[in-house]
Amino acid sequence: MAVAKVTEITAESTKSFEDAIEHGIQRANTSLHGIKGAWVKEQKVTVEEGKIVGYRVDMKVTFILD
Repeated sequence: MAVAKVTEITAESTKSFEDAIEHGIQRANTSLHGIKGAWVKEQKVTVEEGKIVGYRVDMKVTFILD
């Protein structure tokens, strides 16, 4: 029987929400093993002079404990 844990991470990108999600999962995968899924809890943008300059996502990542 497997035991899973959930941790919360935040990732940012200057391109898109999708890019922020991909970079967040890739980075989490370097220190968390057995990632099984993620839930995007919140999305935010950073605005400067009326233009979007950053995309941020808060995610809950589920992984299996060794």
